[in-house]
Amino acid sequence: MNNVTKMKIVTPANEVFEAFVDPAKIGNFWFSSSSERWEAGKTITLRYDEYNAEVDIEVKEVVANKKIVFQWGANGEGHTVTMLLEEQNDSSTIIEITEEGFNENDSDIINQIIDNKEGWVYMLTCLKGYLELGTNNLRAGLVK
Repeated sequence: MNNVTKMKIVTPANEVFEAFVDPAKIGNFWFSSSSERWEAGKTITLRYDEYNAEVDIEVKEVVANKKIVFQWGANGEGHTVTMLLEEQNDSSTIIEITEEGFNENDSDIINQIIDNKEGWVYMLTCLKGYLELGTNNLRAGLVK
């Protein structure tokens, strides 16, 4: 089972890419902080100060301005996230995020997928606001 979310960001792919991999930028739209620059083979700690939470991700693959693959979740049994960036002729970027690893036999699978989709749509909306409009205070505003 997987979940796919796509959005058009009216910004060149290199700027979208840097928003994720540069620790100085990610706090403007997603997590509060990132421990270091995202590169293949690194384990990165992402913090959400607002929720007193952190998560480690294992960066599996990075292709500058085109692709980021990471894994997150407990005991290496988590989900794999693939972010694909496709720059358009108008210098905008289609970003596609696929998260794989959902257990189709879990009785709560529908709620998990809906919650997951909601999170990706919200994060991409915050990214769009940050890159297109310079708005950096949308993150951590989603209320459950």
